Amino acid sequence: MALTPLTALSPLDGRYHNRVAALRDTFSELALMRLRVRIEIEWLKALAADASIGEVAPFSPPTLAQLDETAAKFSEADGESVKATEARINHDVKAVEYFLREKLGGNREVMKVAGFFHFACTSEDINNLAHALMLKRARGEILLPALDRVVEKLAKLASDLAGCAMLARTHGQPASPTTMGKELANFGHRLVRARERIADVRLTGKFNGAVGNYNAHLAAYPGVDWEKIARGLVERLGLEFNAYTTQIEPHDSIAELFDAYARANTVLIDLDRDIWGYVALGYFRQKARPDEVGSSTMPHKVNPIDFENSEGNLGVANALLRHMSEKLPVSRWQRDLTDSTVLRNMGVALGHTLLGYDSCLKGLDQLEADRERMAADLDASWEVLAEPIQTVMRRYGIADAYESLKALTRGRDGITREALHAFIRRLAIPDAEKQRLLALTPATYVGKAAELAKRI
Repeated sequence: MALTPLTALSPLDGRYHNRVAALRDTFSELALMRLRVRIEIEWLKALAADASIGEVAPFSPPTLAQLDETAAKFSEADGESVKATEARINHDVKAVEYFLREKLGGNREVMKVAGFFHFACTSEDINNLAHALMLKRARGEILLPALDRVVEKLAKLASDLAGCAMLARTHGQPASPTTMGKELANFGHRLVRARERIADVRLTGKFNGAVGNYNAHLAAYPGVDWEKIARGLVERLGLEFNAYTTQIEPHDSIAELFDAYARANTVLIDLDRDIWGYVALGYFRQKARPDEVGSSTMPHKVNPIDFENSEGNLGVANALLRHMSEKLPVSRWQRDLTDSTVLRNMGVALGHTLLGYDSCLKGLDQLEADRERMAADLDASWEVLAEPIQTVMRRYGIADAYESLKALTRGRDGITREALHAFIRRLAIPDAEKQRLLALTPATYVGKAAELAKRI
């Protein structure tokens, strides 16, 4: 059976392949091979550039250009060649080394020092940098921009609906009013903070050999400052150098990054569920698409499927992200291989994350606020003014203020404007305060909500 979007095992490569295409060039096996090639070449260039390693002369500009081009233009055909070698020798990183020897076989400068490909390296020296670069690129070029689009949409909705009063619900019951804009601004603010946590994670890398001590390096060249060379390589790649590792870079920064993604995803799950609820209440309508079917049997349905899709994908993403953040920093002694297969699922976790962001944004783009429905709910809930009335009573020292309003309103349906006004008129408070309370409505009792909504 040919592998197509219809036959793919994973929905990321099947049903959703178009929506996660941006990640394919970052987390596919071809992308991993391309980065391995780049790192092997950068290491050879670093050796050639260091005068203390006399056996590797500096490369001429044409050779440097050819080395860089080999990494930059690593093709699918090149990948197939690496896979063929891997199938024969049963080692993916060593297959890259053999590929480079063959690919650059016509270059005499390179062939003179071909033995210095992968010199003193363990596979993890190559892989840890490749994985960090994958995550760095995906974060900066794909995932943060996608999250930013959600934040920007929320900010616009928050501003547009800043003064749109609505009945709040605590424990599912009518509570002090707010505005829809303020509720959306809350999520925008949380996501901005979560985004900062993702962006601030400093991805680390190492290049120090089989157990992290430069053993082989110093055996060959005891007088060379290998830590300086390794640090230079890692930092030129835009990563933070980690001097203390075993055979593997301990993945602490990857775990930190995945925890940060999971935290942002949790905020979005909360948003998805709240919007779903507001759609159910009728506070939002969804723009109907003419050719879309909402239900296979109920023609009237316009379901909040984008928010449901977002919630589901973010849940899958977080299950993977949290597993990886707990598993990856744990390795038996100086090395075990359990991290290897787990790291191959980075793109899966972030693919579901990207889907979650995309679906949430699609859902937000389809929303239309039903201001009349929100106003009707407020007008039917005058009991929420018990809070300001009893608070003003407390200010003026009226005994049993809370208890008086509790007796009037708690557990009673249909508390009317007239009943509350009759209660206010009997209060022993200054007339100006009495008039202020009489002028209050559920729709105007929103505090600083509108102001706060416009700040985001």
